[in-house]
Amino acid sequence: MMILVRWLVYSLAIFIAAYLLPGVTVTGFAATLVTALVLGLINTLLRPVLIILTLPLNILSLGLLTLVINALLIMLADAIVPGFAVASFWWALLFGVVLALIRFALNGIVREAATESYHDLPPQLHR
Repeated sequence: MMILVRWLVYSLAIFIAAYLLPGVTVTGFAATLVTALVLGLINTLLRPVLIILTLPLNILSLGLLTLVINALLIMLADAIVPGFAVASFWWALLFGVVLALIRFALNGIVREAATESYHDLPPQLHR
């Protein structure tokens, strides 16, 4: 159940970020759901490998290379997902930063709502 909530939060964050940035377009919420799924898989499978392979350069750049890797992975998702388009590398870089900020805010809201609903349960039902 929590995976579904995270996927929906990620989808909503992508939808909001694409709405705010004119260089990023998503044709509909179905494309947003697919984009969230593809970006999630890319970030789970490819990103750790790329971060480890570029670790020396990442240390020298004080972590800024991570933003570049993130932008390139967003551009990979652009190539894979129909209905999701990023105009350029710079829009992908900005999209990655805006997406991270929106996800941070939405995750805080969801976490707070989950905590409040947990405390509203009778003590016998707490796990």
